[in-house]
Amino acid sequence: MPTPSPLSGQLVTIFGGSGYIGNYVAQSLLQRGARLRIASRNPQSGLALKPLANLGQLQFLPCDITRESHVAAALAGASHAVNLVGAFGGKLDALMGEAPGTIGRIASANGVKALVHVSAIGANAASPTAYARAKALGEARVLAAFPTATILRPSIVFGKDDNFLNLFGSMIALLPVLPVFGAQAKLQPVYADDVAEAVAVALEHPEAHGGQTYELGGPEQLTMMELHRRIAAAQGRKRIFLAVPDGLSAIFAALPGTPMSRDQWTLLKAGNVVAEGARTLADLGIEAKPLGLFLDKWMLRFRKHGRFGAANERAKAR
Repeated sequence: MPTPSPLSGQLVTIFGGSGYIGNYVAQSLLQRGARLRIASRNPQSGLALKPLANLGQLQFLPCDITRESHVAAALAGASHAVNLVGAFGGKLDALMGEAPGTIGRIASANGVKALVHVSAIGANAASPTAYARAKALGEARVLAAFPTATILRPSIVFGKDDNFLNLFGSMIALLPVLPVFGAQAKLQPVYADDVAEAVAVALEHPEAHGGQTYELGGPEQLTMMELHRRIAAAQGRKRIFLAVPDGLSAIFAALPGTPMSRDQWTLLKAGNVVAEGARTLADLGIEAKPLGLFLDKWMLRFRKHGRFGAANERAKAR
C-alpha cells in the first residue's frame, strides 16, 4: 500500500483554481486525496473537475481576491492554500501585488500549514513592465505576511489545451508565411503537469520548501523561431517564417487591439528562462518533461488529414 499523502483529507483553497493551470493543480491534489475549495471570479469555469472528485471533495466559491472579506471566506477552515491568480490587464498592483499579501496575512492568522504562491520568471521590482513589477510586489507582500510561503516562478506553461502551442499551431496550419516576433528570444517551456506536481510537493513538505523560491522550466531552451519550426515539423507542414525586426514588433505591440501588449512584447524580448543558480524542479524531486515528448501527438489535429494523414505518412515511409 502506498503511503498516504500528507494532504489526504486536508482542505486546500486554490485561488484562481478554475483557470488553465488551476485545472492541472486541482487534479494533482485530488489524486492525493485532498479536499479542494476552488475560489475564483468565475468558479463555474472549473466545473469540468467535478467528475474527478469524490462526493464532498470539491467545493466552488465565487471570490474576488482584492476584497478581504472574500479572501477570509475562502480561507475559513482551510489547512493549505495556493494562489494562482495572474493577469496582463486591469489593476495589476491590486490583483497580483497587494492581494497576495492579504492572502498571506489571513492564512497566517488562520493557522494555515502551507501556502504556495505562483509568480513568474522575470518578476522584478525594477522591471520596465507593470506585469513583472506587480509579480515582484506580490512575492514581497506574501513573504512579509507568511514567511514560510513557497514561491514558484514558472516559465511559459505548455499543455494539451493551452493558449500558447495551440495559438501558434492554428496559425501555422492556416498560413504559408508567418511573422515571428522576438525570433531569437529564448524560452524554457515547462509542462503543466510538472508545475502542478511542484505545487503539490511544496504543500506536502513545507518544512523542506517553505520560504524558498523555485524557478520552473523544462529541460531545454528554445528560441521563438525554433519553436515555430518544431511546431510546423510536428504538423508535417513546410512554412516560411520571417523574423520581424524589434522596432516593428514594438510598434505593433503599442497599437490598440493587437493580440500582444507592450508589456508582453518587452517580456518576450527579454526571454523567459531559469536563472543560473536558481532552485528548480529538480530541487523539488521532479524530472522535467520535454516538449518533444508531446508535440507530435498534440499537433496531429492540425495536420492536413489529421490522424489519417499521419497513417499515410507512415505507410509512405515503408
